[in-house]
Amino acid sequence: MVDNAHTGAETLAERLGYGPDSKLVIISCDDLGSCHAANIGVYEALRTGAATCASIMVPAPWARHAASLYNGEDIGVHLTLNAEHELYRWGPITHAPSLLSGEGGFPRSIDDLWEHADPEEVSRECRAQIERAIAWGFDVTHLAPHLTAITLRPEFFDVYLDLASEFRLPIRLPSTISETDAGFPFRRLAAEEGIFFPDHFDHDWRPGSRERVMDSLAELPTGVSEIHVQPVIDSDEVRAISDDAQQWIDDYEFVVNDPSLPQAIADSGAVLIGYRDLRTAMRTS
Repeated sequence: MVDNAHTGAETLAERLGYGPDSKLVIISCDDLGSCHAANIGVYEALRTGAATCASIMVPAPWARHAASLYNGEDIGVHLTLNAEHELYRWGPITHAPSLLSGEGGFPRSIDDLWEHADPEEVSRECRAQIERAIAWGFDVTHLAPHLTAITLRPEFFDVYLDLASEFRLPIRLPSTISETDAGFPFRRLAAEEGIFFPDHFDHDWRPGSRERVMDSLAELPTGVSEIHVQPVIDSDEVRAISDDAQQWIDDYEFVVNDPSLPQAIADSGAVLIGYRDLRTAMRTS
């Protein structure tokens, strides 16, 4: 299986200027723009904590506020086609009837999205999200689908790959799902197009990251690993959005205030990088 966008025996780490046995880690924050608490939590994680990059949910209610706080950080676009919360809704920024649930806004579940979404509307919506992020002033560094919505379905993965090629951006791809389980060779297809992506990414979406992150760092493989977190500050707003809020708040404490995380990174022997490093290498390769 082709593991990444390299030629011959050259690894992604080598393309980034490191040795073949190097351990490189991206600590990424999801859901920037989803709410005020996420905006403050994510930027603090980037500016004073251990995080190295984040991705913005352009259609979400607080995305414009997130753009107003931007100061050159490593930010990608969290391509968003779902609104998973029961009482907190957002929807497409383009005219996209197939991307609307019966109650308005994006569908909550991946299965509902896959059952009804028109690939042409998916393409138009995702392109508009990238273009709006750029128009807001973001130096977009990568693409990362919300809930892996367009990664594991061939007709939507084609959209993902086309956009990555068009905008010359690296992408997030899971490594804990085999291409056999997915039913198509998504990692090989990306590599053949010259698209860069981390060697290792566990798309475990359970709320709360502390145990998963520490376990990942304790068993860190060589190559580039992406580890995601979802930091938010404590507020009535975020607690009203989801019962998972306490786990997101703990992510903030873990990434911003807990010395055990930088110690674990140091103990792993890893070098912290961001997606901007991948973008630079991809565009100059």
